[in-house]
Amino acid sequence: MSVDLSQFYQVFIEESFEGLDAMETALMGLDTEQPDKEAINTVFRAAHSIKGGGATFGFTVLAEFTHTLETLLDQFRSGVRVICRNDVDLLLQSVDCMRELLDQLKIKNNRPTHRSESLKAVFEAILSQCPATAQATARKDIDTSDAAPKITWSIHFVPGVNILKTGNDPLRIFTALEDLGELQVKVRVDKLPPFAELDAECLYLSWELTLDGAVDEATIREQFEWVIDECDLTISNLSAQSESPPVQLPADAQKYAADNEKPLKKSPTAESSSIRVGIDKIDNLINMVGELVIIQSMLGEIGSDFTPGRLPKLIEGLEQLEQNTRELQESVMRIRMLPISFNFSRFPRMVRDLAAQLNKKIHLEMHGEQTELDKTVMEKIGDPLVHLVRNAVDHGIESPERRAASGKPETGRLTLNAYHQGGNVVIEISDDGAGLDREKILRKAQEKNLLSSVDAAILTDEQVYDLIFQPGFSTAETVSEVSGRGVGMDVVKTKIAQLNGSVEIQSTIGKGTRLIIKVPLTLAIMPTLMIMLGQQTFALPLASVNEIFHMDLRKSHVVDGQECIAIRDQAIPLFHLKQWLVKGTETVRLQTEAHVVIVSVGTRRVGFVVDQLIGQEEVVIKPLGKMLQGTPGMAGATITGDGTIALILDVPGMLRRYARGTHSWGHN
Repeated sequence: MSVDLSQFYQVFIEESFEGLDAMETALMGLDTEQPDKEAINTVFRAAHSIKGGGATFGFTVLAEFTHTLETLLDQFRSGVRVICRNDVDLLLQSVDCMRELLDQLKIKNNRPTHRSESLKAVFEAILSQCPATAQATARKDIDTSDAAPKITWSIHFVPGVNILKTGNDPLRIFTALEDLGELQVKVRVDKLPPFAELDAECLYLSWELTLDGAVDEATIREQFEWVIDECDLTISNLSAQSESPPVQLPADAQKYAADNEKPLKKSPTAESSSIRVGIDKIDNLINMVGELVIIQSMLGEIGSDFTPGRLPKLIEGLEQLEQNTRELQESVMRIRMLPISFNFSRFPRMVRDLAAQLNKKIHLEMHGEQTELDKTVMEKIGDPLVHLVRNAVDHGIESPERRAASGKPETGRLTLNAYHQGGNVVIEISDDGAGLDREKILRKAQEKNLLSSVDAAILTDEQVYDLIFQPGFSTAETVSEVSGRGVGMDVVKTKIAQLNGSVEIQSTIGKGTRLIIKVPLTLAIMPTLMIMLGQQTFALPLASVNEIFHMDLRKSHVVDGQECIAIRDQAIPLFHLKQWLVKGTETVRLQTEAHVVIVSVGTRRVGFVVDQLIGQEEVVIKPLGKMLQGTPGMAGATITGDGTIALILDVPGMLRRYARGTHSWGHN
């Protein structure tokens, strides 16, 4: 009797990634002056498990690499060799290497990588020396770097037609790729819609790129990280195809790989198709279902022999059904909740490596790692957090020399904090660095014609800091490998806005900066304000609603061509939603009195005129179908209590699409 091992491959790969996370955490916390034996044992056990699984499933490259690593780790844990900082750096490189090998197994690739072969040679060279000799040398003759030989890469990049509407510009990616090597670009025009249906804001092109450079696939994929959810991306190593043939996968592994032909868009560590759930949550869910079965039986018995005298019993049963349904909904939602430590865990390593690269001293503190939020939100907030942390390390915290000259400790402090606030999760990224220079930002904004000198004089600090989210905006004097091109901060704001979230900046020059990100706990259920426009129902995300009032629209006035209303001595732009969303009313002045809903878009506020307020309602978000997907201003749809369909409005997207002259709304 043969066992189909392919059914276990996905579990093995996901558990291996978890083991690598444990290895990295243990290595990051290891004090080489007084090494913790249990930490070394943790690293050894993780490597041993990966080696055993790789050998069992026939993943020979992974198994052989990990076997050599395990031999070295065994000498560290037995005391034959004394671990030093160089060894820790080497072991952290091995963690990255094993992540690459696991990623390759997902796309039918069992070849060794340049990094795996180089590191394996390093391990073997160390093991061939006696421990005393190995510890005495600085290993200068051994190449432990990640630098790869010149490789020819083929990149097929097919962006979604609506990619420009989300603030992403593919040309920025090509500029970044040119810094990695010699780039050749071929443009393809895909099938176009009829001329009458062409949209000037859509993109109908794709690209075939050839890149020659000393760069690995992971670095190339980093350049596409901001558009990875909005494109099809295939990267092939043309150099490897002309070299040695791949190591053959066993029959079971071939079957597994055949089921995973599609190229990876993200590493399993960033977005996994499965989730681990505590047994207590499962038990609670089973109890809730049991309660529903009891209520169903009771209502069924009442319905089969109903009399007016049993009406109170029916009402009691329906009330119990409502309560149990609500509790069941909450239990199901808790299953999708994960601690934010899944995102935070990547930052100690990242900050350590960046600080070393930039010759800075940085101490990272993390609080609230057990704060839970929905898995989908967790995955979508990951890339913006990475960019903001990199920016804080590169631009926020000064060099040790500059800090000492200004009377600060040489070691900068970077703090990540997460906590719940109502139905939202708040994530704070703060540093004790140089802070934002208001005058420098204003000078740069005027150079880019983003505002006039008159406007600059009246902007608040908050509005000035918000300018750094404009596309291509950067105050960096030089461009580094980490940041400085002005690419990314605008996309950070857009990504957070797509989650119905917000980002706020607080800064004091010379003392530091704090970024406050607020995102909803979950995207599956959203509290909304239900409104009517004509005979159609729409839903506004309640998180963006500030206040509601009834007013005489004849008291509005026009400022710089924009209709406004005055609220507490502040001019608020006013827009008639019906003219945007209901066909046939585009140029008609609809009413003299109406309800006005004031909503926040970043740090700005606008007023929406609506026909009728229905009330607050929690709705289940349904994705738009293929025909409507990507429609500007629409975040999804929901089914209301009376069975009708209501569209959920995406406020930033709607303003970008309809509010002429306010192209920057999506970035505020």
